[in-house]
Amino acid sequence: MARRDLSGAVDFAVLERMTGGDDGVTEEVLGLFVQQAALWSPLLDVRDDGWRDAVHTLRGAAAGIGADALAQACQAAEAAEKPAAPPLLERVRDHLEAALADVAAFRHELMLRGLRG
Repeated sequence: MARRDLSGAVDFAVLERMTGGDDGVTEEVLGLFVQQAALWSPLLDVRDDGWRDAVHTLRGAAAGIGADALAQACQAAEAAEKPAAPPLLERVRDHLEAALADVAAFRHELMLRGLRG
């Protein structure tokens, strides 16, 4: 994976502005995003009482790294009534998967930069 593998699911310029371009801080924030995704993604199911909390938390995490499509999908799911939520939660999962792929590629690029010196 490398920068060329980025799909555009995450606008890393947003994150780099927030971190001041500090690769260490950027890596830390991306690591936290991955942890949040792992923690909350199992709850993206209306059969789980925490599904609305999960999309709310993921929405904030997504906005913080520049994953606008994911943040918007989360917002739509969070606002939905429970019967309408399942397809919206599927959309959240799809956007989360794309964002995580971009994060993995970007983190790989950060690692390579660190090796180069």
